[in-house]
Amino acid sequence: MSGRPLDVLEASLGERVTVRLKSGDEYDGDLAGYDQHMNLVLEDATIPLEGEVDAETPAEDTTIIRGDNVVSITP
Repeated sequence: MSGRPLDVLEASLGERVTVRLKSGDEYDGDLAGYDQHMNLVLEDATIPLEGEVDAETPAEDTTIIRGDNVVSITP
């Protein structure tokens, strides 16, 4: 998958993505929406626990992430 960043996000709507933040935290969730600032809306997001393989903590049903905090988004 290549192209402009917003095109990649458009193609990833409804799909599971991993979002890495400046703080080092990661969220795995279904991409429900985004805007031109790369603010993201994730549904059914989980937060992988450090040091534990396959261990995750459920986040809220809907998680909104401000685009300024995003380092990477992996579809």
